Formats: sequence, structure tokens, C-alpha cells
Amino acid sequence: MSELDQKYALNHPIDTIAEALESGRFVRMRRLLASLHPAETAHLIESLPPHERRICWPVINPDLRGEVLSYIGDDVRADLMTSMDTADLINATEDLDADDVADILQDLPEHVMREVLRAMDSQHRRRIETILAYEEDTAGGLMNTDVVTVRSDLTLEVVLRYLRMLNGLPENTDSLYVVDHNDKYLGTLSLSQVVSRSRSLTVNNVMSHQVDAIPASMEDSDVAHRFEKHNLISAPVIDKDNRLLGRITIDDVVDVIRDEAEHSMLSMAGLSEDEDTFAPVKKSVHRRSLWLGVNLLTAFLASWVIGLFDTTLEKQVALAILMPIVASMGGVAGSQTLTLVIRSIALGQINDKNQHWLLKKEIAVGALNGLIWAIAIAIVTILWFQSFSLGLLIGTAIIINLVAAALAGVTIPLALKKAGIDPALSGSVLLTTVTDVVGFVAFLGFATLFIV
Repeated sequence: MSELDQKYALNHPIDTIAEALESGRFVRMRRLLASLHPAETAHLIESLPPHERRICWPVINPDLRGEVLSYIGDDVRADLMTSMDTADLINATEDLDADDVADILQDLPEHVMREVLRAMDSQHRRRIETILAYEEDTAGGLMNTDVVTVRSDLTLEVVLRYLRMLNGLPENTDSLYVVDHNDKYLGTLSLSQVVSRSRSLTVNNVMSHQVDAIPASMEDSDVAHRFEKHNLISAPVIDKDNRLLGRITIDDVVDVIRDEAEHSMLSMAGLSEDEDTFAPVKKSVHRRSLWLGVNLLTAFLASWVIGLFDTTLEKQVALAILMPIVASMGGVAGSQTLTLVIRSIALGQINDKNQHWLLKKEIAVGALNGLIWAIAIAIVTILWFQSFSLGLLIGTAIIINLVAAALAGVTIPLALKKAGIDPALSGSVLLTTVTDVVGFVAFLGFATLFIV
């Protein structure tokens, strides 16, 4: 399918729903929503403004609402659930996997969550409470408790008979988990081994010890890295005593990878990965105003630095014309380094042993780029203002600022990480402040000393 066809396939239901809403043709809307996969319905709901969502949501089949909610981002989901009473929530979560139910319940007020849990049968409630006992961004909060376990002394014949007795296997089941009589994890038994090896062999003869169990306390980003590194489809989750708690499947890991990617991109603008594009004006203003305030403080700092050289600027107007070039070049160079370092931190590639080498490499890159572009900018400046000293000045400032940008681009995210602060959230603001201040001080400071 071409990119144009893919865009049409995504936008066509949205356009059709919009037309149906305008004309009041709710039968057509209900028919369209019934024909969509829950994930497509979730995408459609997220693509509608709030007023149209409130009209469209009740039209969705009540039996499908739970699955649709499991695909919707936290912000939009929390907003939709405010219009649902407890009975609707109980019905919506009835047939969902335990991990999806846990995700939905965490967006509810405490008293509503307890009421929904009380309405469940005791076995289902225990499974969900096991997941809710862990933080949302850990393996325990990510796992599902629907696992199929076997003992190591069984023959494959007995395992096959056991599997036939089940009504079906949980989704994305590629392996069974081998445990002892205390439910302690021993290894995995792939389904391919069960169906291809001699049925007289025992589980112990063919089980694998290559898949390490994931501690329930492991961060979800580390879980995603393990899946990526070992090409896993599923992996067991254990507690601190090596008891099997559940499993994590590839569909959950894809969600983590997507959230991480969105987090890295949106955090640099002070936004959450669950930010609702069509959120009401008041909510959007409230969320964005804090970040704008932080940026304003850093802008005042840069302006204060410029103000220190007001006499210099009055005497040499060309400096004011050239100042943005110095700041812009430093900002772009620093952002390149910052982005690479934040990515490497997220991938777990940076450690105490290679930080020093990376710092020296980035400073060298900054110095060489600074030299190349300093020469180019100096030549343009000399031709433009007929001043060799002004060209030399801006060239020197460019070199200094690009070296400072490289230094800041490496040290700022590493320092923030060590302090327990997300580098993606505040790194760009600090970097811009450093490059602006260093650039202006170097440019205007040298101008004060040698030109004016």
C-alpha cells in the first residue's frame, strides 16, 4: 500500500464520522464504528475534538468499549471514563486481559477502582491486584498473569494432552514456562519443541535455560531493550524469590517503545507523551504555561547578558545584526550533541568508562565544525561590512560557542541523569541558555575589548 493509500485509509473513517455527525446520521455512524477494529476506533476517537467525542462514544457497542479504551492514550481515556458510571466500567473491563484492566483502573479515582474490583470474581481480582501492586512503568506493572506452566518431570505426551484440555492459549504464546512445585521459574518450553520432538521425552530433556526471567521491579525501558536485544516474543516475570508472577508479551513492549519515542520528542517541548492534541483550551494552557515560564526565565538571563554590553551595541550596530548567527549556530550544534547523548542514555550505551572518550570526541567535533564555519561566516562578514576585525571577531565567537555547545551537550544530560532528572525534559532549555550566554559573552565581550 502506498503512503497516499495509507493516509486515505486512516482519514476516510474520520471524514465519514465528521459527515455523519454534521448530518445527524447516527445509524451510519454506528455501522461504521462496528466495522472497525478497536485500535482503529481508538485512533478515530483520539482524532476528534472533545465535543464530537462525547457524541461518538455512546454510539460504540458497550461490549467493545473496554477494548477500545485499552488502545486509547491516558489523557483521552481518563476524559472518556468520567462519563461512564461504575456499571459501564465493570462491563467494559469484564473480558479484557489483566494488564489492560490494570492500565484502565489506574486512571480512575480510588473509590471507583475499589468498586470495580469488588464486582470481579476473586480469581480475576487477585490477578489484577498483583499487577496493581507494582509501579506502572515496571515489568510488574506491564505483565499479564495469563501464563501456562508445566513441571519438568512431565513427558511431552502429557503436556500435549494438557494443552488440548485448555479452551485455548493466551495471545502471543510461543512458550510454556517450566516451574517447580513452589512455582519457582526453571526455564521455557517452546511450543515448537512440544509438537516436533518425541512425545516420550520429558520436559527437562527439551526445555531451554536461555531466556532469563525478568525481575518484576525492572523498568519498562530496560524490558524493551531486552526484547529488542534477544528478539523475544514473550518473557517470564518473577518476584525477588524467583517465583513466576506472569509474562510480558511483544504487544506490550511495542507500546513501551512507542511511548518512549513520543516521550523523547514531546518532553523537549515540556509536553507529556499522552498529551491530547484536541484537549480543551483551558487544559492545554495550564500544561504549557509552566514550560513557557521556565523558558522566559532563561530568555531574561540571555537578555540580561546582552544588557551588560549595551554601550558596545550602541557604538557598533553591526554587532546586533550578527548576534543571532552566533546564538543560532551554538544552539543547533548543541542540540545535535544533546540528542545523540540522550538517545545513547536511553539505549544504555553510555557508562562511566566511555563518558570521557565521548566528551573528548564531541569537543573535537565542535572545534572542527567551529573552525570550518567560522571561516565561512568570517568571509561573509568581511564582504558584508568591509571589516576584517569584525569577521575575525565573529569567527572566534563561533569557535568558542560550538566548543561550549559540545561540552554542554554531553555534560548536561549526564548530570541530569545522575541527579535523577529526565534529560529529555529539561536538557534543551539548559543547553539553549548555555549556548546563548556563552555566545553573547564571547562575541560582545571580545568586541568591547578589541573593537569598540
